[in-house]
Amino acid sequence: MEWLIDICQCVVRDLDKYGICVVDNFMGKERAESIHRSVVSMYHSGVFVEGETVGLKSNVRSDKITWVDGSENNCVHIAFLIAAVDTIIMNFMRFKKGAQLGSQLNIGGRTKAMISCYPGNGSHYVKHVDNPNQDGRCITTTYYVNKDWDAKETGGLLRIFPQTWSNKVVDIEPILDRMVFFWSDRRNPHEVQPSFRTRYAITIWYFDAKEREEAKLRNNQPLIKSH
Repeated sequence: MEWLIDICQCVVRDLDKYGICVVDNFMGKERAESIHRSVVSMYHSGVFVEGETVGLKSNVRSDKITWVDGSENNCVHIAFLIAAVDTIIMNFMRFKKGAQLGSQLNIGGRTKAMISCYPGNGSHYVKHVDNPNQDGRCITTTYYVNKDWDAKETGGLLRIFPQTWSNKVVDIEPILDRMVFFWSDRRNPHEVQPSFRTRYAITIWYFDAKEREEAKLRNNQPLIKSH
């Protein structure tokens, strides 16, 4: 998987410089379309539930979600995606030397993969931070599986508000086979703008080992199921 090592170097460079990295043609068209079919099949099987945001009003988000580890039925291609992202993130430490990523960063563990569906009709997720309270999540990775997407017609942009970029935003279309990496903390508030067509994404969060353990002790329990 030498191609993944090349992507890893790109991710380290862009996170260091911009706090965000976007990789197109991540899995290749054939694999991406297989993942798309798997996700759509899972959605229509009825395993998705309403997305939850602890302590916030229900109108904050209107997606439906399910969590997978890749061993479920019809998940072989999703398992391949998870393994590919794992390879990139687990090699992250090899290439961060010389970058200003913080010498204390130590990737250790992750969540399951969260598959989300915004079922059209203006479904959205308002501006938020994935990890505002040091729960351990340090890198957010999101993979899109939406064929023939046109944000001008159907919306659904991921809009990021990088705190290191004065008065600028980053708009990312959720197109098929696009992978996005960004810091999970307050450096990257973001939102999913209203979507008027069914929109799918697969998100995995990676933990900083030290911060995650401190969060567990502080709350006396895991905040997000991980393995």
